[in-house]
Amino acid sequence: MQGIKTFSSLSRNFTETAGFQAHNHSSLHTNGRAKFLVLSNSWAGVGAVFPNVEVRHLHAVIALGEELHFTKAALRLNLTQSALSRQITEIEKQLRFRLFTRDNRRVVRVELTDAGQVFVAEARSSLLHMERAFHLARTAHDGADSVLTIGHSHEADQAWVSDLLAVRLPLYPNLAIRLISQFSIELVRSVLAGELNLALVTAPPKDSQIEASPFVLTPLYAVLPEGHAAAEKEQLVLQDLAKDEWILFTRRAHPIVHDAIMDAARREGITPKRGHDIITPQEAVHLVSEHVGVAILTKPTALGFRAEGVVVTPLADPSLCFQTCVIMRKDDDSRLTNEFVRSFLRRYADLRRPPKPIGSPVSARVVTMKKANPPARS
Repeated sequence: MQGIKTFSSLSRNFTETAGFQAHNHSSLHTNGRAKFLVLSNSWAGVGAVFPNVEVRHLHAVIALGEELHFTKAALRLNLTQSALSRQITEIEKQLRFRLFTRDNRRVVRVELTDAGQVFVAEARSSLLHMERAFHLARTAHDGADSVLTIGHSHEADQAWVSDLLAVRLPLYPNLAIRLISQFSIELVRSVLAGELNLALVTAPPKDSQIEASPFVLTPLYAVLPEGHAAAEKEQLVLQDLAKDEWILFTRRAHPIVHDAIMDAARREGITPKRGHDIITPQEAVHLVSEHVGVAILTKPTALGFRAEGVVVTPLADPSLCFQTCVIMRKDDDSRLTNEFVRSFLRRYADLRRPPKPIGSPVSARVVTMKKANPPARS
């Protein structure tokens, strides 16, 4: 991939990966096709954001605000609980108001105050902007003409990501692409905040400030144990899964898809048994292989992870087929962003067609994931 530099993918939340042990240096690596600039996520050595309020304070508030538990937040930050408590006390003293309320009967558990909720959201955005400034400055230093920051969700098909990296724009021969992985709802917020130039999102929420251009249909698939009663069917309906425990992406990861599944179940008069909320498709497929339940996943995630004794079958319900879109801000008049989106969409122009009706044959009848048998010895 000559002329394109891609930066290391970030996790869904920068504060989860930005530890305090890393060093302030970067290194270039190559996989034979593209250069990857690997940067430390630490902010060690960065000066105070405000007088006496340091970056470490922001990390502490964000971690505690997300965990709402001193012990868990301290472990996440590689700090002692007393050190974390001291940092929270320091920043609250500087701000002169409380970010958290403590329950004296449960010392380690906390709740965010109204001010704390606002502060955590803005602190997270501040850290992301600081990190973005660092990366953009490094890119400029390395001679890249332009940078596009592109988001994608955890369930994105890796072929989509490859197609992003394959886009060539003659006017931008040294274009640098930086990829960020987040939950779908976070991607929309990041685009609106200007933290991402564009993002790939399945079933994005409707928003008057967002331009959503569909490029491919993303159906849902059921992941079943091989011995399941419906494992031999070409297509499934939710009634086939009514007696099973369901394994779904947590609503926080993808609220629209999660709600669509539950709405379809209610229409069918199904009350799913005790469910299991997961974040990654690996978790779901592993649980299915352990006969914990059945999983409902998007096609890329359902077909992308292999496990012994697992069968993947499409769902027939047309309401469980979603448009995956490129989203960007409607007021983004950047020539680079618009040219990039148009070039990417041209690759998928022929794929934007309505879903097949119920009962039509599917190209992949049933995909059974098994370990290959070792060759017989002669």
